[in-house]
Amino acid sequence: MDIRVEDFFIEANSVDSVTEENYRDLDVLLRGVDSFSRSTYQSVYVIDYFKKGFLYVSDNPLFLCGYTPEELLEMGYLFYISNVPKEEHSMLAEINKSGFNFFNKFPLSQRRKCIISYDFHILNGKHSTLINHKITPLVMTEDGRTWLGLCVVSLSPHTSAGHIEFRMSGDDRIWEYSRLSHKWKEKEKIELTSEEKDVLVLSAQGFNRDEIADHMCKSVDTIKFYRRNLFDKLGVKNITEALSYATSYGLL
Repeated sequence: MDIRVEDFFIEANSVDSVTEENYRDLDVLLRGVDSFSRSTYQSVYVIDYFKKGFLYVSDNPLFLCGYTPEELLEMGYLFYISNVPKEEHSMLAEINKSGFNFFNKFPLSQRRKCIISYDFHILNGKHSTLINHKITPLVMTEDGRTWLGLCVVSLSPHTSAGHIEFRMSGDDRIWEYSRLSHKWKEKEKIELTSEEKDVLVLSAQGFNRDEIADHMCKSVDTIKFYRRNLFDKLGVKNITEALSYATSYGLL
C-alpha cells in the first residue's frame, strides 16, 4: 500500500479553530517537553494534528535517522513515508485509523490518560532499527480531540513489527489490536513475582546468575527457574530482551 500524508489525518480526529494565540501559549509547555527529552534516553517528538506536521523533535539520534531535528521538523509526516519500510506503511495507516476510533469510545475525562504503543522499523540508509513508538495526548480540544500528541520512541523489546496495544495510565487493563480480525481485545495483564523482579533488577546491575543466587539466598537452579518463568511470561529469549520488555511496559 502506498501511503499518503493525508492517510494519517482522519475525520475521527480532525482539529480546527486553533489560533496563533493558542500556539503562542504553548511556549512553556514545549520548554517542558524539551527538558523532559534531555533527561531520558528515549527520542521525543510532538505531532501537531492541526497543522498536520511535527511541532517539536528532540535531538536524540535514535529517531532522527541521520537527519537534524530541524530537518525532521521540515519533513513532518513525509519522514514515515521515506524512512519506514514500504511493507509496514499499511500497518501505520491502520493503527492511525483504528487507534483514534477506539480512543473516541472512551469518555472525555479518560482520553487524556490513553496511550497507544506499537512497533515498526525505521531506516537509516541501509540500516533498519525496530523501535517501540508510544503516543499520548499532550493538548486536547474541548470536544476531546487530540490537537498535540506526545510521542516517545525507544528500542523495541520485540523482534518483529506490530504488537499494537492500547492502555490508560492508572488502569490495569490492556487492549491488543489484531490485524487479522481488525478488532481490539482486552488481554490479561502480565504480573511478575517479587523474585522475578529481583532477578531483573540484579541482572540490570550486572550480576551473573551465581551472584544473583548469593544476593537472593537462593540456589542457582532456583534462579534458572525464575529466569525461565520470566522468559515464558514475556515471550522473550534472553535476559536482555526481558529487561527491555519489562522497562518498556512498566513491569518493574
